[in-house]
Amino acid sequence: MENNHSTDNFELVKDWIGLIEVFTCPADAETRATLIGHMKQILFELHDFLIKNVGITEEISLKELSNDFTDTIINKFPEKKLAEVVTGVFETIAPHAVNVASPYFVGHMTAAIPFFMVHLKAIVAALNQNVVKLETSKVVSILEKQVISKIHRLIYGLSNAFYQEHVQNTETSLGSFMEGGTTANLTALWVARNTALKPKNGFRGIEKEGLFAAYKAYDIDRCVVMVSRRGHYSFRKSGGILGIGNENIISVDVDQRNKMDIDDLERCLAEINKNKRTKVIAIVGIAGTTETGTVDPLLRIAEICAREKIHFHADAAWGGPTLMSETYKHLLDGIQLADSVTIDGHKQFYMPMSCGMIYFRNPRSLDAISYHANYVNRKGSVDLGIKTLAGSREANSLILDSALKIMGTRGYGMLIEHGIELAYNFSEEIKTRENFQLITEPELNILTYRLCPKNLRDEFETAGSERIIAINDELNELNRTLQQVQREAGNSFVSRTVLEQENIFPGFPPGKIVVLRCVLMNPLTTIDVLKDILDEQEELFEAWRVGNIGGEKIRRDSDRSQVL
Repeated sequence: MENNHSTDNFELVKDWIGLIEVFTCPADAETRATLIGHMKQILFELHDFLIKNVGITEEISLKELSNDFTDTIINKFPEKKLAEVVTGVFETIAPHAVNVASPYFVGHMTAAIPFFMVHLKAIVAALNQNVVKLETSKVVSILEKQVISKIHRLIYGLSNAFYQEHVQNTETSLGSFMEGGTTANLTALWVARNTALKPKNGFRGIEKEGLFAAYKAYDIDRCVVMVSRRGHYSFRKSGGILGIGNENIISVDVDQRNKMDIDDLERCLAEINKNKRTKVIAIVGIAGTTETGTVDPLLRIAEICAREKIHFHADAAWGGPTLMSETYKHLLDGIQLADSVTIDGHKQFYMPMSCGMIYFRNPRSLDAISYHANYVNRKGSVDLGIKTLAGSREANSLILDSALKIMGTRGYGMLIEHGIELAYNFSEEIKTRENFQLITEPELNILTYRLCPKNLRDEFETAGSERIIAINDELNELNRTLQQVQREAGNSFVSRTVLEQENIFPGFPPGKIVVLRCVLMNPLTTIDVLKDILDEQEELFEAWRVGNIGGEKIRRDSDRSQVL
């Protein structure tokens, strides 16, 4: 792509005065008017703007798009004025972004945000507070401790006296804002590792002396973390980063409801306890799995962790805000017993990207990972960055605090209830359609299903193992193709994943199945929208069955039409 520069644009930063004008404000009335027009669309007409200007998915191929983004030279002179740049974003970038606000976008944990979130994000950007340190944030750091205490109270529900003691205590921390759930989970396991391998008998702790010295001091060969097979991949990342090795993130089986199998957890623990040279540093219970939205038996896990004196971490990145629903908060019973809890703000708190949070029951837990530096986060200071993995970070706490004041727990609770009840209604609709099979019943607001024609379901009941496996392979390719074609059509979006599933049908051998995955968090998504999505999938299937869909996207075996 060529870059053409006008003489006018050269003049933008011809001298220091010009640079200061560009740095501080739009240069002329025309530019201001253009910017105000665009910002009006974003700040006050967000939904309409997204529906009209942003595609639900890519309308052209990534290869075609990438051909327009090959210039790698940063120009010495300005290419465009601010108004031209902003207009260019609206005209050339937005149409090819993904419209996650569409009620037909039901495939991922990224969805519509309330219009006021854009206003709050703009304020945070304008203030540009850095909450690593009081000197760069002041009252915002104080506000963050208050917001953390509010969410901590939502989770743990401790006494008034407890929160009065710790809400602005400069010596203790109830939690911290993070970049996302991955960083929050890492922080939880970091604390768990350091606590399990703390100083003793001349050993100064793993954080100072490292893994080799820690294993020697504790007379062990390895540390492990136990999490269900549905656990987020961030735990494997954490195993690598923390030095215990991602192979030591032990997967516990799940039951037919996709919850951690407590019998298998007990079996794994018994095996580990036979070997005195393995230390379990944490057991993770998931409150809203990424793939199926299910909640592990948190109370049972808490009991086991208390008995075995093991750190209990609850990954509630997805499901945590369910606590704000009077109707469904019981689904998270036991989370109040967790030593640490992850919640994502950019999921069901409906905040802009990106915001995660980590909370600890013990106000002293974060002491295990505190760091100081002479120029920032000095010993004896009250800087929040002392006990966080990140250094500089923006004031997401200001956004969440404002949103809680605007929405209240009832407002958020209604959003949660809408998603859960819509998921149930959608599951019932899927069951009425003979071409579909519900794979995982919804517990929160995520479910999985697949296209599985009735004749094949009937055949499963009498077919042998080899035939079942062959049919399943065909169904996997069908559902993979169906999802791709529907996505590229751009009318709606459902994601897909691969589940290792047992007992889908009587006699069905364990295996991997490709499933379609729906995440129902957009308040504008209705059962009629979901019926439209199923109708489209049925139409695509009929076209696929007779060979009239996909072209080169689908490689049809010669006998596939006979199978289906």
